[in-house]
Order: sequence, then structure tokens, then C-alpha cells
Amino acid sequence: MILLVSAWLALAGNLPLWRTIWPLPELAGWRGTVFAAGMAVWIAAALTMLLSLLAWKGILKPVVALLLVTAAASSYFMLQYGVVIDATMMANVANTDVREARDLLSWPLLLNIVFIALLPGWWLLRRPLAMRRFGPQAVRNLVGAALALLVLLGVTLLAFQDLASLMRNHKQVRYLVNPLNTVYASGKLAFDHGSKASRPLEAIGLDARLGPTHAPGQRAPLVVLVVGETARAANFSLGGYARKTNPELEAIAAQGPALAYYSAVRSCGTNTQASLPCMFSHLGKEAFESTRQPYENLLDVLQRAGLAVVWIDNQSGCKGLCDRVGKVDTFGLKTPGLCTEGECFDEILLADLDARIAALDPARRARGVVLVLHQMGSHGPAYYKRVPPAFKTFMPECASNVLQECPRTDVVNAYDNTLVYTDHVLAGLARWLQGQATQGGRDTAMVYVSDHGESLGENNLYLHGLPYALAPDTQTHVPMLSWVSEPMARRLGLRRECLRENAAAPLSHDNLFHAMLGLLDVQTALYRRELDWFAPCR
Repeated sequence: MILLVSAWLALAGNLPLWRTIWPLPELAGWRGTVFAAGMAVWIAAALTMLLSLLAWKGILKPVVALLLVTAAASSYFMLQYGVVIDATMMANVANTDVREARDLLSWPLLLNIVFIALLPGWWLLRRPLAMRRFGPQAVRNLVGAALALLVLLGVTLLAFQDLASLMRNHKQVRYLVNPLNTVYASGKLAFDHGSKASRPLEAIGLDARLGPTHAPGQRAPLVVLVVGETARAANFSLGGYARKTNPELEAIAAQGPALAYYSAVRSCGTNTQASLPCMFSHLGKEAFESTRQPYENLLDVLQRAGLAVVWIDNQSGCKGLCDRVGKVDTFGLKTPGLCTEGECFDEILLADLDARIAALDPARRARGVVLVLHQMGSHGPAYYKRVPPAFKTFMPECASNVLQECPRTDVVNAYDNTLVYTDHVLAGLARWLQGQATQGGRDTAMVYVSDHGESLGENNLYLHGLPYALAPDTQTHVPMLSWVSEPMARRLGLRRECLRENAAAPLSHDNLFHAMLGLLDVQTALYRRELDWFAPCR
């Protein structure tokens, strides 16, 4: 059984790998055929070694079943969307909610699982296992694993030059070896999570306090941070995209200097699970990714300074960021016209904002309010579900969650419609904030930034989540803008025209922590003026 399962997984379970390496020019002709055969033997030997060590009654068959289903599902998503499997992708899987999982289900996925997993699994698992007593069985398992290891080492030595060259020049290949990629990524994820979970959360910004703009008699600030979902800068007309995906925001920008669009912003990661905690961290991308110590985040610092902080979520959660501040979740709401089947359009984030602010602690509210709105945004692959009919500007659109079933132009239409709707939501928020500034007695501002970008079929890549070093520009170049009311600009001594003049400067998620502290005039030793994009204009 072990040899059959290993051979089947090495061949049928690795179609994405074979599709990737077959066209490579350095592996053309007979050399490529020999290398592919050796690679298949290498994968089969590695799986044989693993399964030999697990060849015990009550263990082997469940493990085989799990590997078959895992390989089938992974193979489908790698083939269909061009994704690869690493620890970050497994973290996404672990944190997928019902809404996200539902959008990924399809008949092609089911057929793939039936062909690769269920049919061979049904045949293999019906075969009786000839198990021995513990001692002889242990010897047999160790001998099987040792022989597989010898084959593994032999193939590695024979093909080392080609293998090393392939891994060096085509790094994505290492993430395609199925299901070993999933086994390794799951183990790494469990280790990293366990390492962080075993350490106490470290408080930051213990010295945080409100600055001089919060003096008695001053108006309280109201700042809204909108966390976009899967918006890519390449398709924002504010950044030069030919289609009018931001008509309402462009109209606001034409009325005066309140709105600035930042055209050269890089994300911290290529998926929400990686980007969201990183962009709220004081550490920056490099230090955040290298530490296992869990820290508090921007929201904790703002709350510690005395401000009222509320996270309003229309996505898959705050990834622990809002655990110690106020939180509102839209999941399960049934607001007519905005919510259906447990999912809401993003305008739900703007509903009842006045009432939500009025319900805050009066003392904190008087010092200032920070709202974080987490969008559903452009979350795929079911882009068409994110947009009310009135905002479906570009037609025909892809109305399927299997993007390969649609012409690429229809996929782009569906995606661009999500940006038109995001434009409407942000413009509505800016108008509400303007009303708060003129009639509500508050100094108001908004910052919008997407968590990561998206691939829309370029080079046969869809969605997002590639390892950062391999990710195309469309997954890491994200839109960001600020809207600052005139009263807020006066409060800070901020020259809004200057923000526009500097809007092409390179920025990243690393800047967000410090820019928000500066915008809200929260003083702490954590603040780094050189990372605050507002600072040069004050």
C-alpha cells in the first residue's frame, strides 16, 4: 500500500509541479524527461519514508486518507489559481471562515478530489493491512524508512546539480512538491504558533500620552482608518488606471486639497493573515517577520493614550488586533438592502456610525475617537458578490467563483466593479466626516490602505498569497490615500497641498503605525518621525 500511495501522489498529485518544470528551457528534451522521472522517484521515496514510520494499525489508513485529500485540494488550487503552499498559505487556510470557504467550493474542486483522492483512496483503504506484533512491525517500518532514505539520498546525489540549479533559478518549485509542501508548511505553522503562544504578550507604548493639540478647549479628533481588502494599485484610476474606477474620489480630489493619493506603497505581505498584524505593528516588516515575541499593536497604544478605539469588521476578523479594544462584527446581520445570506456589502460599515460613537465611553470620546473599518472590499474569487447591482459599471462580469471559466476581460470587469464600489464607500465616508467637521464639532480625517493586492490572470496567476519574494507587483503594490478636513489640517499645522506634492514618495505598511500616531498627536518613544508621511508637511 505504501509504495502505491507514494507513487500515485508523486505522479497524479503533482500535476502543478510537472506543468511548471516541463516547459523550462534548461530541462528540454531527454534531460528534462530523466530529471522529471528522478524528481518523481525522489518525491515517492520521501513519502515512502514518512509513511513507513507511520505504518501502524489505526494510524496508517487515516494518514493516507488525509494525504490524498490534502494533495487533491492543494493540486486543484495550485493548478487553477497559480498559488503555492507555504506556512503563510496554511495560516490562511486555518483562519478561513464559512463565507470564504463557501466562495472557494466548486464542482471542478469536487471532481479533482474524487479523481485524485476518493477513488484511489476507496480502493487502497479496502485492502487489508498485514500488521505484525510490535517488535517485528517496528523493524519492518524502520527498514522500509531506511531503504526509502537511501533512494532519496541516491537520487539527490545523482541529480544534485540540476536540482540545485532548478531551486535557485525557479524558487517557486520548492512550494509545489505535493503533499510534502503542505506537511512542511503545517509543521512550520504549528511550531511558529506554538512558539508565540507560549510567550506572554508584551505591552508597548507604556509612555503613550496625548500631545498639545489635545489641550482643554480644543475640539476632539475623529479619525477613521479603513483597511481595504485585496485592492491593487494597478487598477485605481486615482493612480492613472485608464478606467474610471474611482469617479467619486476623483471628484472630491478636484474640489480641493483634502484628498491625497499615495502612488508608491508596498504591502507587508501578500495575504491578510500576514499583512494585517504586520501593518499595525511598531516593528516594521523585517523585524516583525523575524520575531516570535507577540506584542501589542497600534490600537493598544492609541487606547492607552486615552482615545476611544473601535474596530468594525466586515471581513474574516481582526487577527487578534482588536482583542483589547471595542469591536463590532457585521457577520450575521440582516440589514435590508445591505446584507444577505450572512454577508453584507461594505456600506454596512457606515451604518449607524453616529450611534456607535454616542455609545462610547464619554471620557474617552471627549478626548478623541478612532474607528477602524475592515472591508470585504475586493475579496475573491467571487468578486461579483461584493458589489450591489447599482455599482456594476463594467459588464459583462464573471459571475463565477471558478475564474478560469470566464474570459479574462470578464474577470477584470468583476474586479474593477469592486473598486468602483469601494470608491463609493470611501467617498460616502469622506462626506460623513466633512459633516462631522462642519456640524459635529470634530476635527476629522481618514486613511485608507489595502492589505495586499491581487493577480487577475497575468502569467496564469489568480488571487494572491504567493511568497513575498516570488509575488508579482500586482500583489504587493497597494493603493493608499488620506482625506484630511480643513479643521484637522489647522489643528496639526498640516499643509495638505504638500501631501499631494510628496504623494509619489516610496512608502509601505511600515509607515502606517507612525503616521497614525502623528495624525492623532499621540506622543511615545515608539514614534519615528522619519516614517510618518504627514511629518514633512507639518
